[in-house]
Parts: sequence; structure tokens; C-alpha cells
Amino acid sequence: MTIERSDAASTRLSSTSVCPRHTMTRTAPTHPASTSASTRPSARARPSARRVVRACATAASKVVVVGAGWGGLGAAKTLCEAGCQVTLVDAQDDPTGATPTVTASGKPFEPGTRGFWKDYPNITSLVRELGVEESDAFTEYTPSSFWSPDGLEATAPVFGDSVALPSPLGQIFATFDNFKRLPLTDRASMVGLLYAMLDLNRDEKTFEAYDRLTAHELFIRMGLSERLVDDFIRPTLLVGLFKPPEELSAAVVMELLYYYALAHQDSFDVRWIKTKSISEVLVAPLCEKLQQDHGLKVMGGTFASRVDVDESTRRATAVHFAKKTGEKGVIEDVDAVVFALGAKGMKSVVSNSSVLARTAPEFSAAASLGAIDVVATRIWLDQYVDVEHPANVFSRFSGLRGAGGTFFMLDQLQKDSEVELWGGEEPKGSVIAADFYNGTAVACMSDEDVVKLLTEELLPAAVPGFAGVKALDYEVRRYPGAVSWFSPGSYPKRPPLETSIENIVCAGDWVRMGDREHGAKGLCQERAYVCGLEAGNSLLRRGTVAPSGGVSGGTGHPVIPVRPDEAQVVLGRALNKRVMDALDPLGLASPWIR
Repeated sequence: MTIERSDAASTRLSSTSVCPRHTMTRTAPTHPASTSASTRPSARARPSARRVVRACATAASKVVVVGAGWGGLGAAKTLCEAGCQVTLVDAQDDPTGATPTVTASGKPFEPGTRGFWKDYPNITSLVRELGVEESDAFTEYTPSSFWSPDGLEATAPVFGDSVALPSPLGQIFATFDNFKRLPLTDRASMVGLLYAMLDLNRDEKTFEAYDRLTAHELFIRMGLSERLVDDFIRPTLLVGLFKPPEELSAAVVMELLYYYALAHQDSFDVRWIKTKSISEVLVAPLCEKLQQDHGLKVMGGTFASRVDVDESTRRATAVHFAKKTGEKGVIEDVDAVVFALGAKGMKSVVSNSSVLARTAPEFSAAASLGAIDVVATRIWLDQYVDVEHPANVFSRFSGLRGAGGTFFMLDQLQKDSEVELWGGEEPKGSVIAADFYNGTAVACMSDEDVVKLLTEELLPAAVPGFAGVKALDYEVRRYPGAVSWFSPGSYPKRPPLETSIENIVCAGDWVRMGDREHGAKGLCQERAYVCGLEAGNSLLRRGTVAPSGGVSGGTGHPVIPVRPDEAQVVLGRALNKRVMDALDPLGLASPWIR
């Protein structure tokens, strides 16, 4: 239930030259460009780690970070704090969070509703570093409900409130009475997935074999019941990885389930932003700190249109841009570039960067991958509706048109700032945030029809209390290609953190992190942020960039690992590897990934 940010900022284009070659030139008004900027270990062909001989030893390295989501913010933080001269480029008018997003009527709006799960140690550390109290930023951990045309299907509890038992026994015990309609026999058919989760990371070959399978193929081979898949797993994947199991890599699905559902009993415990928005509560103080203390430059409303590469040195030399105002220009003599982009943004940049595409095929491969459309809505109702839990998932509704759907009771999540939810007006009823993932068909509907679909069909069918409610105000926004699509066989095409262009690194939830891999998996704010930290660390560690004073090769930003897996889970993985390694020479490979 997360959308990775692909935004920008509104700071004026400016340059303070610290070395004669560090200039920003050829800025001229023209028409805006049509382009936009918006893991795991592989058999590593790692780029050369040679140290750069700097032409201006006392000048801070000049780095351009393209994309201001969690990956871009993580990279900017690492590099700014190391003393580099960092420019953050993004398409949204103000990714710094300093200017809240509001509707035409002045009410607050944020795309998607993004949860913060238990095992987000680096984002939690950032919150503390910024001086934000966790109790002020986040709600308590809350249950989530799954609704179908038949009513309440299941509730995901706060697992940490249940009896502490070894995983997965703890999860089974905690949810024994939480499946309202799904028979025990259907639930029991999930046991095969436990083996797949343990087997997944046995070695590179095994992981790639799972990656070539669709999740649905794996479910069939493992003997999962059709009802379990349709009533529970399918809607979960549609709002967790934003595609149905027929269109998802089995490897990524198993990674996600392992991270959230096996490694620890309480890994699925989730909390939400308690007031305002993620941009205002977390992004704004971070960007303010980086701007004031470390000189971060932010170029908002700006698309990265091309990256120049010197073929002889295999180094990026310049980043071209186009602003929404029609202004075009170039940032020259860059020392490094961070691509904190999704597939849509990567395609836009690479398609206009012929030398980059020719010199480094991994960028073309990444640009060939698909992305997923999202529709985000907010509805201000004329009355309050009593819903047991604030976080809710739609399941099996034909009105979803193939999308995954969620709805959140913002008046419950942000009850202490309800007046702000109404833009300073007197609150009159519930405020709903409803989001559609894989929402291409929904995006084709008019705003009015999307709101009718929710208020007259989906919401009343799930919770009868919504019958007869009226929308006093609403906002519908569409985000084409907003999130990563982990399709079957996509793993080798996903961009690596360290690329064959020495001074270009990648950051984001879809990036293969190689030997810097982190425990956070799947579409995950934590993973994107950590990847950004590690992208910056890579440039510093290899001496590709240096802070002011010319000191290179520093250790960079600390990265906190997730909790160690529970002992029985570690033992299960080790035993499986020992057995399968012994069977492989005999030609007895796993029947599930043959």
C-alpha cells in the first residue's frame, strides 16, 4: 500500500561555482521537453573501483541526483553530509514538502496511503535524527480488514499484541479466528509456500528459476487452493505489489512474503502517518536540514532529459534538463549522477541518451521494463461512518476492473488533526482516501464516475454504513506508470546499484543492490531509502566523488540492518540448502522450479 515518490522541487536554478569547471550553462527559454524524470546480488560484473584523479582537489564533487523519492532523498543525504555539492532534480513542483499539496478547495491531498512497517529501522532512525517524536509522526500499529461482496473476509491483526510464538506458528495462532469465511483446509494449503520462502535464496540459479515463474504458476505447483488465492492472496498482492499473481515474478512474491510474513512474527505490524502527510512530516524537515546545513540545491518542476557520456572514459559528463516553464539547460562537468528513477523515468532519460544506451546496455534493459498505473482519491463525506479498522482492502469486487483497491478512514487515522483534513473548515463527516493500483481501467473513467464507483458501489457493498452517504468534496488524481512492476523474468533487467558507467549509480526499490543487499524487500519505502544511502556510499567508497578538501574513499552513511531472522527460520534455510546441494549433482532438482 505504497507509492514511491517521483517528485521535484521549486527552488530556482542557480549555481555557486567552487571550481572553474563546475558551471551550469546554456540556459534558455524554449518549449518543455516531452521527456520526464520521474537485488539482490547478481553474478556481479562490478565496475572498476579506480580512484579518480581530481582536476580541482579542493573542490567538492558535483553530483546530480535525478528523482526525489525515498531513493533520491537517501542518496542526497549521504552525499550532502559527506560534503559533496548536490543538485536534486525532479518533475514535481516541490518535492521538499515545504509546499503542501492541496486541492482546488484548499484541502490537503497526498497520493497513496503508505504504511510504515515494523522492520523499517533506517526510516525510524531518520525520524529520530530529525527530532520528530515517533508518537507525533505515526499512529499506533493498527489492524487491517479485507472486504469482499460477501462482507468481511479477514483481519490482519497487530501480531505483536498476540502470544509470542516461533514464526510461523505465531502468525497462525494470531489469525486463527481472523479469517471469517475461508475454511481451515484452504488456509492449510498455504504450507507449500513456507518451503518456497526457505528455498528462494539458496543460490543465484535458484532465485532466477523462481523469478522466471509467475507467482500463480508457483501457487498451482505448490497446491494452494483456488479459494485461498482468489479471496486472500490475490487482493493482498494487488495492493502490495500492485499486480495479480499471473503477472508477478514468483521470486519477488516469495521475497515479500518472507520479509513480512516469515522472518518474524510481528513483521507485518504497520502504522500510518498521524497528521498532515509524509511530505510535510518527514520529507520537509529532511530537505530543510540538507538545504540549510549542507547546501542542497533543489530544481523543481524539472525533467532530466538527457545524460551525456564520454565513451573514451565511460563517464557521465553532463545532465540536460527541461523545466515545465519551457526553459532548457544543462548541468556540466558533473562528477557523478544518481538515477533515483522508476522504469517510466528511466525510459524517458535513456531514450534520449544514445551514447548511454549504446555504452551501458543495463540502462536500456531497465528502461524496457513496465510500470503500473495508480489512481488516488480523497472524498469528504457529509456524515461519519463507523468502520472498525482504519485500513481496509477491497477483494473480489467486479467494480475494481482488475485493480487492487484500498480505502482508509483518515478521520480515524488523523483524528487529532481533523480540522486540517477539512482544510480549516468545520469537519462534517468521514474523510476517505481510496486508491486503485493496476488501475489503468479505472484511470479511463471520469472523476465523477470514479467517485460514484466508490460511494455508490464499492464502499456500501463492503460496509453497509456507507449507503446513502454523499460526497461534499472530492479529488481524483492519476499517476501513469507510478510504481515498479516486478514481472516474471524481470530480475536480470532491473538496474544494478553500481553500473558499468563508473560515476552513475542507481537507487530505488527495484534496484539490484548486489553485495550491499538489505533485508527490506519488495516495494518498500525502507528498501528505496536504504538503496539511496548505499548508492551515495558506493560513490564515496570507490573514490568516485570526494567532499570538499578532496578527501575520498570515506565510509559514508551508516546503514542499519533489519533484525536477524528468527533462529528456526535460519535453521530451516540452512537445512534446505544442505539437502538440495546434495541432491543437485544427482539431477534431483526441485519439482516446483524445474
